[in-house]
Amino acid sequence: MLVLGIESSCDETAAAVVRRPMVLSDIVHSQVDMHAEFGGVVPELAARDHLKNIRPVVSQALGHAGVTLSDLDAIAVTNRPGLSGALLIGTQMAHAMAWSANKPLIGVDHLVGHLLAPFLHFPELSPPSSPDFPFIGVVASGGHTALYRVDGPYASLMTELGATRDDAAGEAYDKVAKLMGLGYPGGPVIDALAQQGDPSAIDFKKPLPQKDSLEFSFSGLKTQVARWIAKEGLPKNDQTLRDLCASFQRCVVETLIEKAIAAAELEQLSTIVLCGGVSANKTLRALGKSSCEQRGLTLIVPHIRACTDNAAMIAYAGCFLADQGADDRGQLTISPRSIVPRLTRKGGGLRA
Repeated sequence: MLVLGIESSCDETAAAVVRRPMVLSDIVHSQVDMHAEFGGVVPELAARDHLKNIRPVVSQALGHAGVTLSDLDAIAVTNRPGLSGALLIGTQMAHAMAWSANKPLIGVDHLVGHLLAPFLHFPELSPPSSPDFPFIGVVASGGHTALYRVDGPYASLMTELGATRDDAAGEAYDKVAKLMGLGYPGGPVIDALAQQGDPSAIDFKKPLPQKDSLEFSFSGLKTQVARWIAKEGLPKNDQTLRDLCASFQRCVVETLIEKAIAAAELEQLSTIVLCGGVSANKTLRALGKSSCEQRGLTLIVPHIRACTDNAAMIAYAGCFLADQGADDRGQLTISPRSIVPRLTRKGGGLRA
């Protein structure tokens, strides 16, 4: 099954061609430099840049894979969640291509893509250690932080166990970096500085530490950092800055790992998958591995290039639906329409 994936939910314009599980091409145009001067993503600018780059990015993806539009079995596109203007560019491009070539069009939930990212096989890299279903999935990125029980590759088989009440983990990194004057994006620079800092130097309190809660909250942690800076001023030397970064990062990383382990124990599962942009964090990966090993759990993290937003994960997720010629509710995907169930919330909410 040969599927073209298109991703434009935020600030990456991406296209990829996948023959499951092999990634034949993976093109990503990042807008990070454009948004850096504003300290975060500006939706209107993001949409305009997607409009400018979507066609050349898709053309590159097809060219690198050595295929044409007529060779494809289906087209998959991110249709939620994300910035409305940004999503519109990708979905309209996919609609037009599917209509003109009479190809099935499959709408993919962006978070489903992240949860399936560990399965991606890039030919130039060693084959991944793919998880077996079911597993606990932790999506941690700039816009999302949530825990899922993943029983299969479809949205209807993924159940949300807990999510952030306010800021996402990546959003907290960006806001704290801005408070420190470190620029955007905040995650990589804070992680780099934290490697040489003392994580116990400043006694920030971890958010929602209750063991019986699988929800997250990072806005209060951001406020703790803001109050520390208001009282102490911006760090006056490099080591204090490193300690500040390490102390903040300790709270974020330990919270993510502790909640994930609690979810695994609650659901009686032995595998945890970390995904999303924040899963590229070195401290998160290291602490996650050691903490899981201590409890007899297995931790799986996608390759670095599959952690951040990409279209390969969207194409891969679309392959399952295209294989069937229908979505997981039995509805045919033979025309340029996107009918895919939303992720399920445990204990109520939207269900497939």
